[in-house]
Amino acid sequence: MLEGKVVWITGASRGIGRGIALACAREGAKTVLVARKAEHLAETVEAIRATGGSEPILADYDITDPAQVGSAFSRLYKDIKNLDVLVNNAGVMQDALVGMFSPGQVQQTFSVNVFATLYHMQYAARLMARNKAGSIVNIASIIGRNGNAGQTVYAASKAAVIGATQSAAKELAHQNIRVNAIAPGFIETDMVRQLAQDKFEARLGSVSMGRIGTPEDIAQAALFLASDASTYITGQVLGVDGAMIV
Repeated sequence: MLEGKVVWITGASRGIGRGIALACAREGAKTVLVARKAEHLAETVEAIRATGGSEPILADYDITDPAQVGSAFSRLYKDIKNLDVLVNNAGVMQDALVGMFSPGQVQQTFSVNVFATLYHMQYAARLMARNKAGSIVNIASIIGRNGNAGQTVYAASKAAVIGATQSAAKELAHQNIRVNAIAPGFIETDMVRQLAQDKFEARLGSVSMGRIGTPEDIAQAALFLASDASTYITGQVLGVDGAMIV
């Protein structure tokens, strides 16, 4: 599905990002794996090698620093001169009631979930415009669409990602650059594993399909949106949530 394509994935060291990286590599993509430190990507690299996928490119930088983001894209252009797909996956979630969240929580959440997504879309679009083609996939959340008590800051950040996705899709369509979002529900990640057992069971009980989602479930949706199977789809938010009720 992605033979010969270059796919840039932020937050590729674990969870959904690693699942997307593996899926893309199995489908023939050259992956650019992003994390703050290169050593955090070691397990993802080994997993890709085990599948026989193309050797990935490692990019270690602070995704919230626009200067570092720009430098990373400049290096890619010098080395490869092409970018086909960007997956904005890196994210943070810090639960807090409306009366309890701090300015620091707001700043960190928006820096990672929103500002980094905007910076990466901007630079990726410039590279993709050279070939008049590309796909940008932003990882949002069911919380960004429906909201949830105790997650006002997180919900606001993911709602912003959805708004940015839909606006960029309209702006970039004439250059044949598609921009879509995936809104995962309750997915088995490191963040979920930190939940208290009662909260875990409560959230699992809200999923009509009766099971927690996996990174591979999200990866399959990302593959579809990244590939030529979705060439006439843009500005959409694809829920992958097992009919979860929030």
